[in-house]
Amino acid sequence: MNALDIAATLVSLAAAFGVLNHFYLRLPPAIGLVVIALVSSLTLIALDALIPGFGVAEVVRRHILEIDFSGALLKGMLGFLLFAGALHVDFEALRDQRWTVALMASMGVLISTAIVASGFYFMTGIPFLIALVFGALISPTDPVAVLGLLKQVKVPKSLEAKIAGESLFNDGVAYVVFLIASAMAFRAAGEAPMGALEAGRLFVVEAGGGALLGGVSGWLVFQVMRRIDDYALEVLLTLALVMGGYALATAIHVSGPIAVVVSGLLIGHTGVKFGMSKETRRYVDSFWRLIDEILNSVLFLLIGLEILALTLEARYVLLGAASIPLVIAARFVAVGLPIGCMGLKRSFTRGAVPIMTWGGLRGGISVALVLSLPAGEYKPLLLTVTYVVVIFSIVVQGLTMKHVVRRFVPEEPD
Repeated sequence: MNALDIAATLVSLAAAFGVLNHFYLRLPPAIGLVVIALVSSLTLIALDALIPGFGVAEVVRRHILEIDFSGALLKGMLGFLLFAGALHVDFEALRDQRWTVALMASMGVLISTAIVASGFYFMTGIPFLIALVFGALISPTDPVAVLGLLKQVKVPKSLEAKIAGESLFNDGVAYVVFLIASAMAFRAAGEAPMGALEAGRLFVVEAGGGALLGGVSGWLVFQVMRRIDDYALEVLLTLALVMGGYALATAIHVSGPIAVVVSGLLIGHTGVKFGMSKETRRYVDSFWRLIDEILNSVLFLLIGLEILALTLEARYVLLGAASIPLVIAARFVAVGLPIGCMGLKRSFTRGAVPIMTWGGLRGGISVALVLSLPAGEYKPLLLTVTYVVVIFSIVVQGLTMKHVVRRFVPEEPD
């Protein structure tokens, strides 16, 4: 299939499965799409096993493997989704929580990576650097899944800002950590190992450079927008900001995700307040909400279908199940330590740690990162374990999050 055929098939399936969920399952849209796609995939696998010569699952598998999930998300969809999410974040609430968010998105990611890597190393016996790669790719909470969850579950504004802000920034930080871990684990034969100084320099350049690029590009676009009043052109400017900014970040080797988050926050706050008319604001908001919903639907459909590309060995699946409590425990520590440090100076919403622990959903970013790894003996294991953790996170944690919030925040927040 060519690119148009693949896109047409995915959008058609997302629409059809969305209708099924709307009329019958009535689950949150993202979770409903994952569940229906997963059940459909497992049904095809079962029919292939029960009916000799059926072969439909194999045909679908070949088409799924034609889709570059990692490239489509990391180099295509992610920039749009992050910008759309940042555009609609409550900037004032996020600014009040900036130090907590910064600690969780940086120190929290490093803590989680170290804990998961250590536990996975002892659990499986694989080389520690390979376990470190797994720790880096499974530690970031997925902003697409998390922001989708916040549309369904109402939490206090201060807590919402922490959850949304951390999810937007920690994937950019984790991606840099993943690049460093991958470079160490999969360095070419004869290539000198990466030292701590080089790793630190790469981290600062990628993360800091991305933030600087996002700030400068967002400010430049804002300066243009405040001098015109043409909603079509201003929507086009935001689209160019995302696509051009992400492409430039990739070309100069800084973090594209961090760049579009920073530019999205700037346009969503300063641009909306001082650079747009009421009509333009309405069109920009509607355009990016629509982009967000469409790409969300395709992404979660792909997550559900991706099981057809896995090597479903029982041992790998069991290791995936055993990794779930490890990942949740690492998340608990990664959230608890920064909040504990900040709690010495300020108070936090009751139940902030358990709510943020259970609400730290993993999603398409983790799947895309593991798919981007070079082929090797450990990739099938990492892919299966990652997928099991992600499916549990989206379906089980996503569906029970409302009960966790009610447990700690019994009264309806304002």
